[in-house]
Amino acid sequence: MIDKGTGLRPARLRPADVFRLGGTGLRTRPLRVFLSALGIAIGVAAMIAVVGISGSGQAEVDRRLDALGTNLLRVAPGATLGGERTRLPADAVRMIDRVPPVREVAATGATGAKVYRNERIAVGRTGSLTVLAADEGLLPAVGGHVGRGRWLDAATATYPAVVLGATAAQRLDVHAPGTRLWIGGRWFSLIGVLDPVPLAPELDGAALVGGPAARTYLRFDGRPSTVYVRTDDSAVAAVRAVLPATANPAKPGEVQVSRPSDALAAREATESTLTGLLLGLGGVALLVGGVGVGNTMVISVLERRPEIGLRRALGATRGQIRTQFVTESLLLSVIGGLGGTVLGTLITAAYALSRGWPTVVPVWATAAGVGATLVIGMLAGLYPAVRASRLAPTVALAGT
Repeated sequence: MIDKGTGLRPARLRPADVFRLGGTGLRTRPLRVFLSALGIAIGVAAMIAVVGISGSGQAEVDRRLDALGTNLLRVAPGATLGGERTRLPADAVRMIDRVPPVREVAATGATGAKVYRNERIAVGRTGSLTVLAADEGLLPAVGGHVGRGRWLDAATATYPAVVLGATAAQRLDVHAPGTRLWIGGRWFSLIGVLDPVPLAPELDGAALVGGPAARTYLRFDGRPSTVYVRTDDSAVAAVRAVLPATANPAKPGEVQVSRPSDALAAREATESTLTGLLLGLGGVALLVGGVGVGNTMVISVLERRPEIGLRRALGATRGQIRTQFVTESLLLSVIGGLGGTVLGTLITAAYALSRGWPTVVPVWATAAGVGATLVIGMLAGLYPAVRASRLAPTVALAGT
């Protein structure tokens, strides 16, 4: 644009000049810049941390499912039309084992006995622990592991030996193999303590004894209460469809079949709802930070009226003034956005490491955080920039 009075063309600002002008305004007020950028950083950090922690949790669930497998099915007795609890047939395990795609079958059976730390504990103070008869192949079938001691084998399954689930060991405050426990009116020797079993959490609060020992010492009738079935990955749905009729041909409608891995997936879906809520709160924090940037820029325009007037008197156009202040607002927001990205990533990494999870920070979350700061910086600086550009040189210099 050519000035009609002088015939001179105003000097054009190169991108480097615009960047330098915007940075000069920030360097002269470091404390204000820090506090304003901090508001943006907190919002971005909150959003990235929420998404990152959620993503890390999902990665942990996926990792655990990959390790434990999603081909485990759980068969349990259902209820009659009158609401009465039913029982599985004694030969349910043998019949299920005949299904071709089935790899492993193991069962537990409720004995009705109670477990106590010693014989002096009052009857009824069981801590909600159960005593189950367990097959020798139960642990590999459910993907469980022994934390201390050993699992039941062909020898120990016939003797009064017991393995405690992780929760049962904590409630009884018994962890060392060799300790004696009072079960069903006689002493049993503790030979092992299990780690938590994610796909069969009901085992965590149980005392597990061998099937032969349960029949000999606890009058167990041999009927399973829960059957765990491992199948080929490609045949899970087909096996699940035939299990009720296979386990109880006479009354297939009274058999419940579930897939334990679905429970972990459902829990992750529930946590994602909370993630959405926290993400919204992070967005509110980011909006508040944007308001802080806008307030900072308005004050900056008021304080720098003499500078604006001088630049206008020296030939700066209104467009150049607007560009200067919008650039300054963008730089302020970008500083906060980058700081928030680093802070959010560090928070995610620290939390994931404390839980033993893999650290996952989605690229889209980082890009969205920085992109949001650019939009907020543009909007927050637009009004102050327009206001600055409308100041006439004489009015602005009069502010001195």
